[in-house]
Amino acid sequence: MHFFRRIKSAHAALVLISAWLTLLPLSAWSKSNSVFLEDLTWTEVREQLQAGKTTIIIPIGATEQSGPHMALGKHNVRAKVLAGKIAASLGNALVAPVLAYVPEGNITPPSGHMRFSGTISVPDDAFKGILDGAARSFRQHGFQDIVFIGDHGGYQAQMKAVAARLNRDWTATPVRAHFIAEYYRVVETDYVQALRSKGLTDAQIGLHAGVADTSLMMAIDASLVRTDQMPRDPAEARANGIVGDPRASSAALGQLGVDLIVARTTAAIRAAVAARH
Repeated sequence: MHFFRRIKSAHAALVLISAWLTLLPLSAWSKSNSVFLEDLTWTEVREQLQAGKTTIIIPIGATEQSGPHMALGKHNVRAKVLAGKIAASLGNALVAPVLAYVPEGNITPPSGHMRFSGTISVPDDAFKGILDGAARSFRQHGFQDIVFIGDHGGYQAQMKAVAARLNRDWTATPVRAHFIAEYYRVVETDYVQALRSKGLTDAQIGLHAGVADTSLMMAIDASLVRTDQMPRDPAEARANGIVGDPRASSAALGQLGVDLIVARTTAAIRAAVAARH
């Protein structure tokens, strides 16, 4: 009897090992077909370019406080996930690594979000220099459409200025840089309207780390939200860097924003690329 049990155990182990080995090529295959540049080898990028993936999305995040209930990397995680969805929707795009170091105000003495531990700020010139260098690198490799999308409102003007400067330099070439304002604009307009239609007030929706901000994060990665650390009243919220009331937040409300951002940004990129031709 013990002999047969051993046989069954050995057979089960072989089945598990076989299944694990079978999954290895699938894992490798899925990485090689990723839309994220950092998942690919240089030869895979070259092959994707040759196959027609000549649009590169540069997602820009931020490392800033969002109250005691939301992780400092909120913008970076959102920018990557949403850029990936947009690239998949476009079908001919790859996604560059997220830029996590952005202007966040004065460092000494600290102002704005810099008053809260963990926020990182860099000078405008440094930020614009990184964008410029990244875009020129992608042009060198053969990308035709270089797209800037930003998850934070504080640097939208700088993104626009860099794209304009690049396009002046590239006038005699078919390559273009595109500042896609729609990505962030939809958060301030259509998403807010969608939340109002659900009965939420502007005081709840907020401008920073309120229902809109927090719900988006919940829809994308709820593990970065500490629901037990949400403020109990407006005074506590303000003291902790929040403009809004996140207590009514939910992943379902956030999904409204995800769907709007992906759909509107995809359409805006397609329109910008079509205008180049």
